[in-house]
Amino acid sequence: MPTFDLYAKDPGDSIWQVPASGAARFSWEYDGGRDRLLALYQKGKDKQWDGQLRIDWELEVDPYDALGTPDESMALYGTPYWARMSEREKGELRKHYASWQFSQFLHGEQGAMICAARIVESVPDMDAKFYSATQTMDEARHAEIYGRFLHEKIGMLYPINDNLQSLLGDTLRDSRWDMPYLGMQVLIEGLALAAFGMIRDTTDKPLPKQILAYVMQDEARHVAFGRMALRDYYKQLSEAELREREEFVIEGCYLMRDRLRGVEVLENFGIPKAEAEQISERSEFLQLFRRLLFSRIVPCVKDIGLWGERLQQAYVDMGVFEMGDSNLDLLMAQDEEIAEKLDAERFAAEERERVAEVEGAIEAGAEAGPSEAGPSEAGLS
Repeated sequence: MPTFDLYAKDPGDSIWQVPASGAARFSWEYDGGRDRLLALYQKGKDKQWDGQLRIDWELEVDPYDALGTPDESMALYGTPYWARMSEREKGELRKHYASWQFSQFLHGEQGAMICAARIVESVPDMDAKFYSATQTMDEARHAEIYGRFLHEKIGMLYPINDNLQSLLGDTLRDSRWDMPYLGMQVLIEGLALAAFGMIRDTTDKPLPKQILAYVMQDEARHVAFGRMALRDYYKQLSEAELREREEFVIEGCYLMRDRLRGVEVLENFGIPKAEAEQISERSEFLQLFRRLLFSRIVPCVKDIGLWGERLQQAYVDMGVFEMGDSNLDLLMAQDEEIAEKLDAERFAAEERERVAEVEGAIEAGAEAGPSEAGPSEAGLS
């Protein structure tokens, strides 16, 4: 079924055109490069995988409880609207929320693919071009997987959120080569990682857990790439240039914070936009979720050298300043370990099934005995 037939709301034009600016940069230095970045490039090549094969698409998904997350995570929970809803309507609401969340993941991954391709084009260093090429492939795979999950398992999509689209547009229209790193690798990817992680760690559904764990294993490398490249580059910038980038981060963080309310879902259930915004703002779960979503962004921004007074004050106002001391390397290592553990468990289960099948065949043969064997096996002359 065409994607446009599955949208819960009219997405508008089928193509969004963002005018490009800035230079395509070639480098004639093909030898050498930063050891850390070349090692990450090698890891990016080694860790390529096929979403058709690594994901178990045979797993069943109930579209009315696709993620298995608690009802408290929905803004309507505990409101008079929720009290009046039937069980069928609550299931429909769960379907819409899962569709909305994974649709934003899908649109964000397409944005990441385009930004990674833009980095290949504009970054001046060959080692960064090499790694960005592997990331472009990663993001294509992620978009493929999220798209398939939404089409085949949920059967519904939502258009891109206005705030996510605004940040993507600002990132892509900027002519400075480091801005796709900052907008995508640090802000959008950082926020997405935290959102992926919260669902991965709370869902009891095996298919979304697989998808999120394997995508996060890739994203851990992508954020590491952005940190390496920007940390080196920002050491060379003037105070004025650093402040310009901090202003971009502040605006982007407010946009991303306001993206998370899911007001579009409530509007689809007949709730006026202004009231839907109020309901979302009063949700205790959303307030906690919003704070935790910055657990990847704040330490990354601090690590790359953007930590001026105005930026710090913005994080104080958002209630996330203390997250600047989070151990980002530990979080990324855990993302990789979870994916590897999930692989090990799946492969061990498959091996046990194969062994049981062989043992069953042997037992069946033994029970058959000589009477069911051929003449030569029965010792007949």
